[in-house]
Amino acid sequence: MILEMKVPSPGESIKEVEIATWLVKDGDYVEKDQAIAEVDSDKATLELPAEMSGVITLKAEEGDTVAVGAVVCLIDTDAAKPAGSAPAAEAPKTEAPKAEAPKAEVKEAPKAEPVQAPAATSYAAGTPSPAARKILDEKNIAPAAVTGTGKGGRITKDDAVNATAVASMGTPTGGNRGTERTKLSMLRRKVAERLVAAKNETAMLTTFNEVNMTPINNIRNEYKDAFKAKHGGLGLGFMSFFTKAVTRALQLYPDVNSMIDGDYKVGYDFCDISIAVSGPKGLMVPVVRNAENLTFRGIEAEIKRLALRARDGQITVDDMTGGTFTITNGGVFGSMLSTPIINPPQSGILGMHNIIERPIAVNGKVEIHPMMYVALSYDHRIIDGRESVGFLVAVKEALENPLELLMNGDAKRALEL
Repeated sequence: MILEMKVPSPGESIKEVEIATWLVKDGDYVEKDQAIAEVDSDKATLELPAEMSGVITLKAEEGDTVAVGAVVCLIDTDAAKPAGSAPAAEAPKTEAPKAEAPKAEVKEAPKAEPVQAPAATSYAAGTPSPAARKILDEKNIAPAAVTGTGKGGRITKDDAVNATAVASMGTPTGGNRGTERTKLSMLRRKVAERLVAAKNETAMLTTFNEVNMTPINNIRNEYKDAFKAKHGGLGLGFMSFFTKAVTRALQLYPDVNSMIDGDYKVGYDFCDISIAVSGPKGLMVPVVRNAENLTFRGIEAEIKRLALRARDGQITVDDMTGGTFTITNGGVFGSMLSTPIINPPQSGILGMHNIIERPIAVNGKVEIHPMMYVALSYDHRIIDGRESVGFLVAVKEALENPLELLMNGDAKRALEL
């Protein structure tokens, strides 16, 4: 029986996908549930498993865009599973050597090497053609400075034209100048489209502040080992503190936790926090649901789970759908300061950056503390300056006084130790 394998729907709004990579070759025998392809939608990369065992015939090429429900391959379920590839490979080996031995010596057919004889009259390597010499003379470039790509290393007109272009830019000649044209994945194209839309369709502004990270560092240094031992190797990172600080600030300034829908403002009484993570296919923003109800342990566990799924290419559309506010951490890559772009249709995004020890004034004295710049990009159509600045100040206050504002004065209880 010939089974037609069709593209399943990755989600309601997705009408087409792109074949990113075939994991098998045409004519291979595949097992049921074996991953045979990776397909890109505009939201995620998904694996396509074989529905039955059999010999596969591919009906689409890598890079093809196919509609959901379209046939991408056929599986002959009646085909017998090959016993092994070794014997099949050996059969040709016994015949090939004897058949090819005579042909190897028919290599005397290079009597057509007299055809090479005209090479005796050909130009030496590095000799320019008349047209090439004229161009090189006009530009005052010595033939020795140009690598010829013509027959026998002869300098062609194109070589001379390219050499003049290189020389005119003041760069050395003879180096590699290759280019590569690679099609963007559907996911990357969708990300690009959304980022441009965010810039063009929102009144985006960014406000900045700085945070003294000493209090958080002190808590982490004191409790991170106990936290890890108590919670099965789970680390106590910065993201749980920032997520708690953001959910607190969103409840104080609910306009930042809303978005525009036509002529209406849509507000939310929950905080679904999108966490930007870098995956093998590009930027992903999985969502931590109802983050306002999670403990430090709950936030760290959920972020770790989602980050691992993104890294392993197992993230789903549902994992990234929704979200009322986004946090992105460019500091892990060494960013000191940036203006993050809103993740539409959300109205705000908080950018974290690297932590650097800097001198600051504390009670009239200069002290050195680990400092981080934070940035809030927001849609000014729905969030005013008062709300945006107040929100960021609330985040700063919570991070600089986490024991009182995020842990109710009891770090051990908050960390479930």
